[in-house]
Amino acid sequence: MNAKPLISHASLTLAAMLLVAAQGAWAQSNLPENIRVPDGHKMAMTTVGVGEITYECKEKASTPGEMEWFFVGPKAQLNDTTGKQVGSYFGPPATWQALDGSKVTGTQLAVAPAGAGNLPYQLVKANPAEGKGAMNGVSYIQRVALKGGAAPASALHSRQQGPATSSAIPGRLHFLGQPLMRYIVYAASMETGQ
Repeated sequence: MNAKPLISHASLTLAAMLLVAAQGAWAQSNLPENIRVPDGHKMAMTTVGVGEITYECKEKASTPGEMEWFFVGPKAQLNDTTGKQVGSYFGPPATWQALDGSKVTGTQLAVAPAGAGNLPYQLVKANPAEGKGAMNGVSYIQRVALKGGAAPASALHSRQQGPATSSAIPGRLHFLGQPLMRYIVYAASMETGQ
């Protein structure tokens, strides 16, 4: 099989980390109910980033000859609102890492539609942080302010490659460039200790 890679590019906004003194910008009441952070947690940082999300065109295991986009993973530089890098976002597993080396992974609790072509809203329950630093005490992470990043809706198909050889064309799709989403990191309130 002489398969050729298929690569496409599009804009995307990913994760970034910025300490925020006051809660406010992302009122929970304006978000889908299933991705709201439970009471007893306060905003600890918000991030906007630039990077890529990669999808790969593969044959469906359950339907030979039929193709679909599979999520490969994210890779982004996390910046504060002035554009200064404060961390990175990568995976799998999805990992948010501050420049001080502290990092968290998490378990996805919920997603909600965010419009055609956009990654879904997301609520993640953070695992205990690794390392000491900005990610210590993180309890939840929300993905909000979404624009783009979803795999294309276009149909995929097999193509003939070389003399009398038919094979699927594996491909990767990278979404690159401008911010498309924002991650908001929450920590338990001192009063609740959750």
